[in-house]
Amino acid sequence: MALTQIDHVSENDLMAECIDNCLAAVQACEWCADECLGDPDMEKCARLCRDVADLTAMHARFMARNSNYSPQLAQACAGACEECAEECERHDAEHCQVCAEVLRDCAETCREMAS
Repeated sequence: MALTQIDHVSENDLMAECIDNCLAAVQACEWCADECLGDPDMEKCARLCRDVADLTAMHARFMARNSNYSPQLAQACAGACEECAEECERHDAEHCQVCAEVLRDCAETCREMAS
């Protein structure tokens, strides 16, 4: 849950939701990437998950500090989340399916933050 003590976050429900979704994406992507390691068929999935984990973590930090660069990063996060979700959806593994679901939510709130 986003910190309610941060004024600009507590006053913006979308930002609080986006921070929460970004942090959930970090967790899901790190789990998914770790589970994919060692399987050559899952290399693309692992790489995308690692990229998305880094991007979403950075975006959550930028929102917390109310950075002027947050909208541009939100756009990049949305696109990366969508691409990674598409890759995860190609695999039957539970970690991939969970990750895809989390990433769809994150992409949606990031896209809203970008506009």
